[in-house]
Amino acid sequence: MRRTATTDLTWIVLSVGLSLNGCHRTHREESLESSPQREQIALLRVAYDAFNRGDIDAAVESLAPDIEWSEPAEFPGGGTYHGREGAKSYLSQSRAAWAEVTSEPEQFIAAGNRIVVFVDARLRPLNSKEWQEVPLADVYTFSNGKVIQMRAFADRGQALRWANAGGANH
Repeated sequence: MRRTATTDLTWIVLSVGLSLNGCHRTHREESLESSPQREQIALLRVAYDAFNRGDIDAAVESLAPDIEWSEPAEFPGGGTYHGREGAKSYLSQSRAAWAEVTSEPEQFIAAGNRIVVFVDARLRPLNSKEWQEVPLADVYTFSNGKVIQMRAFADRGQALRWANAGGANH
């Protein structure tokens, strides 16, 4: 796919993401059944699903009040947002930029207090019948059961390196 400002914005829109229907579990994820990571993944599933329904309030519920939300500066809407209201504002704005948005987390990878989510995003621009597909990676950092930081990546390998998930199954 040829990258343009529109396709670059595509992955930003889905940083928190979207529909989890049909998402499969990885071996690494299945081994987390009784761990805190299992609970964290469940919270992320709820947030992705809420965003997909357009329920931004529910999408930001698992975020700490002082969340730091980062999108790469080189993308439209990129930058760092602070607090739930900042994340909510970003998500509302980015969702409104598209006619339709769907995504499916392909894999959840635990890395200490972080969860890396590989997301397959599908977007349809306003006034278009054509869909765009973009593979994304979001990294969520948890503390006391809440997301204290979210950082989005267009490059999944970069996300794994940033999260120090070098031994992850990907």
